[in-house]
Amino acid sequence: MIATAVTDDSRARQQHLAAIAQQQLELARTAGASQAEVTCSEDAGLAVNVRMGEVETVEATRDRSVSITVYFGQRKGSASTADLREDSLAATVAQACAIARYTEDDPASGLADAGLMATTLHEFDSWHPQALDAERAVDTALAAESAGRSVDARIGNSDGASMNSNASISVYANSHGFLGAERSTSYSIGCALIAGTGEAMQRDGWYSVALAQGDLETPDAVGRRAAQRTLDRLDPRTLPTGQVPVLFCAEMARSLIGSFLGAVSGGALYRRASFLLDSAGTQVFPGWFTIEEDPFLPRGFRSASFDAEGVATRRSLLVDGGVVQRYLLGSYSARKLGLQSTGNAGGAHNLQVRANAGGLEALLRGMGTGLLVTELMGQGVNAITGDYSRGAAGFWIENGEVAYPVDGITIAGNLKAMFAGIEAVGDDIDPRSHVRTGSILVGRMTVAGTG
Repeated sequence: MIATAVTDDSRARQQHLAAIAQQQLELARTAGASQAEVTCSEDAGLAVNVRMGEVETVEATRDRSVSITVYFGQRKGSASTADLREDSLAATVAQACAIARYTEDDPASGLADAGLMATTLHEFDSWHPQALDAERAVDTALAAESAGRSVDARIGNSDGASMNSNASISVYANSHGFLGAERSTSYSIGCALIAGTGEAMQRDGWYSVALAQGDLETPDAVGRRAAQRTLDRLDPRTLPTGQVPVLFCAEMARSLIGSFLGAVSGGALYRRASFLLDSAGTQVFPGWFTIEEDPFLPRGFRSASFDAEGVATRRSLLVDGGVVQRYLLGSYSARKLGLQSTGNAGGAHNLQVRANAGGLEALLRGMGTGLLVTELMGQGVNAITGDYSRGAAGFWIENGEVAYPVDGITIAGNLKAMFAGIEAVGDDIDPRSHVRTGSILVGRMTVAGTG
């Protein structure tokens, strides 16, 4: 593992970005803009990929960006640059102003309301920089792949292993007088392996991701878990077409919650491109079902004191007792809908889906007979109607235990019925995402195989 300390100048760099942001705002004001907002960011990363014991790629990145949006009344213009020289920064403001002068008035445009700006800024233990060491990153990826390949002779090939690290700092400022700075790091180890031969080959993998390198699983653990998942998929069968209970493992259950988030997001709602129009205050999930948003979670993947517009975030329920409590709104979508921003410009923050059941084994026993889905393929979700049809693979369950692996099947339903038909949420939370949910059991879906 990489554990080399690094000189931390992130505060000084944030101050430099803050000075640039304030300069941009002043240039916009001088040019006659009635409002303006600026985002300045710097990112540095290292990505290493290996395959079959050989290094394939080593890529170091260092990016920076200054983006400004200006408003002349309700006319909007935006421009960005990666060049931090003063003449380039001035030209960027001038370009944004020129664009705004040729756009039409939009009654919903403008900064978020000044009264909604965050006034208290927190740290969330999200900054854990380590030196970007390519040699040790390669060793980490090779160790994960080697551990996986050594598990069983049936693992004859590899789709590669990787080690990635990233550090990001940013500043957001607007003409309300708001200025907020954020910084975060992230690290990941991944491995994908191939078992079997010919047409009987199966592929699977595993990865670990964390904001602090010390929170990662070991390379050996990642490789061995990737190997076991791959071996478990050998000799799959298909299924006859029918209606059965479907249990989405925690990793796949996130996609169900993601479909809900998309349906209650402001952009989909004001465009009337959602199957959950006018759903606030209505029962969508079972009466015990709850989703809470917690932007203040220490080491959370989406922890923040403010959203992409400077609006203060807040801990609140998105779904309570199965009833949708609110939508996910930035200022633009809120105005289009005649509502107020919910502090979700840029998306949802950390979400917790509360469990009402035990772990995966307990859910399997409770289901008895049905399908455990461990992989989903395709994009067969209609956001307007809620119709759902996706390729899937996983395991057929009999008497609460795995009977055999399955693939080449399709699972189908309608998301409204699927949400209402959720029977259990497990406590086997997959911590590798800002959507923290355990496995989700849907009481009945159509499974279509070749039989």
